[in-house]
Amino acid sequence: MERTAAITQAPGGKDEPAGAPSGGRNRGEPPDVRLSGVRKTYGDVVAVGGIDLEVKRGEFFTLLGPSGSGKTTTLRMIAGFEDPDAGGVELAGRDVTGIPPYDREVNTVFQDYALFPHMTVGDNVQYGMRVQRVGKDERRRRASEALDMVRLSGYETRKPSELSGGQRQRVALARAIVNRPRVLLLDEPLGALDLKLREQMQVELKGIQGEVRITFIYVTHDQDEALTMSDRIAVFNGGRVEQVGRPAEVYEQPANDFVTGFVGASNLLERDGARITVRPEKIRLLEGADDGSGLHTERGVIRNVAYAGMITRYLVDLDAGGEVLVVRQNLETSSTEALEQRGRQVTVGWRPEHSVAVTEETRREDSQ
Repeated sequence: MERTAAITQAPGGKDEPAGAPSGGRNRGEPPDVRLSGVRKTYGDVVAVGGIDLEVKRGEFFTLLGPSGSGKTTTLRMIAGFEDPDAGGVELAGRDVTGIPPYDREVNTVFQDYALFPHMTVGDNVQYGMRVQRVGKDERRRRASEALDMVRLSGYETRKPSELSGGQRQRVALARAIVNRPRVLLLDEPLGALDLKLREQMQVELKGIQGEVRITFIYVTHDQDEALTMSDRIAVFNGGRVEQVGRPAEVYEQPANDFVTGFVGASNLLERDGARITVRPEKIRLLEGADDGSGLHTERGVIRNVAYAGMITRYLVDLDAGGEVLVVRQNLETSSTEALEQRGRQVTVGWRPEHSVAVTEETRREDSQ
C-alpha cells in the first residue's frame, strides 16, 4: 500500500512534508534534550545518580539497561512525571525543570497503550487535539494522516477491542505523533508483543521516525532492539550511564565489563595480564586445511554444542584457560554433524584487531 506524504511541523513552525530532507537544520541549535547532573532518589535508593546526557534534534536515542537501572525514571523526568532532586532538564534549550507535563513539547507512548476502550480508533487519535480545541476538520485531516502513516487507514470506526496487539500499538503511536511533539518518549512500547511482531514493529518504528522527523527517546532492556533501531545508545546500570555511542561503537568497543556482558554475547579472557573481549561471531573454528596466518590461535576442546537452525553455538574450553563461545553459520552443516563435534579437539582463531581490551573502571565518553 502506498503511503500519502504526511505533514509535520518544522522547528520554525512551517509545515513540511514529513519525508523532506533535514539538511536545513542549524548546526548551532541546542539539543532537543539536555540532562545536566540529574539525580533522583526514593528514600535510600538512588534511582538516577547524577547523569549528563544530550539528545540531538531528530535522533532515535535509546536508553538501554536492565530492570532497575534508572532508564524509565530518566524518561519520566524528561516527560515531567517526576521531578529531579538535583540537576536540570532542558528541551530545545528551554529549562523545563519543575514544569508540568502538559507544558512540555513531549508525548509518551507506554507499553500498555492506554487507549480509551469506549472510543473508536479515530476518536482515540483525535482526543489530544480535542483537548487543545483544534477544529473538527483539522482534527480529522491530521488523524487520517497519522493513521495512514502507521498503516491503519480505514480503521477509524473500530474499537480497540477489535484490534490486535500490534494494531493497538500503532493507534497509540498515531495518537502520540498527531500532536506534533518535539520529542516522543517511548517506554518499552513493544514489550507485550510476540517476537515476530516485535521484530516487524522495530523496522516500522524506525521508518516512521525517519518520516515524521521527531526526536524519539526509547526505553528498552532488549539489546537487539536497541542495536536495530538506534542512532545512539546510552547504556544504563545502577542509575549511571556506562557508555554512550552509536550501536556499532557500543557493540564493537564496549567501555567496560558491564557493557561487554550486557550488550550482546561476548567472550571475556585474561591473557598476558590484560582482560580482553572477543565477540563469538569473530572467532573461527579452524579445520586442518584452513590458513591461520594473521590470526591469534589457541587450542581447546568443544564442551557443548547447541544447534539453532541457521547457526550452531560451540562452547570451547581453551587449553590456556577460560572458555569461548563460537557462533558458526550452518552453510553446509546438518544438526547431526554439528552435534557430533562435542568432545573434539579444535583450534580457534580470531584477528587481533577483533579483541578489545576492557577494564572494570567505567569510562563515560559521549561519542559525538
